[in-house]
Amino acid sequence: MGDGPTPPPRQICDSVYLGDLLVTAYSRFSRNHNFGSMIGKGYSVKAARMEMEQTAEGYYGAKCITDINDERYGVDMPILNAVYKILYHNASASKAVKEMAATFS
Repeated sequence: MGDGPTPPPRQICDSVYLGDLLVTAYSRFSRNHNFGSMIGKGYSVKAARMEMEQTAEGYYGAKCITDINDERYGVDMPILNAVYKILYHNASASKAVKEMAATFS
């Protein structure tokens, strides 16, 4: 496994980071949250993207981070891998999450 990038020091409790994380995870105003909810309800990626009429940057971010990790770092990222399979390989969300959870056992 390669050495991953070293992130700058930060505290997750800093308001800017925590606020962004909480909005993405819980707010109905978050595009990423809405997109993920649609996928979880069984929408196809194409249908969710068309219905939203907005960009959920996490869709593109999942591919970008996967590509960079695969090309440069090789860091084990089970959550990202599950998200990538769901978004880009039409994997069942429930199956991908179960497979991911098994990696933590």
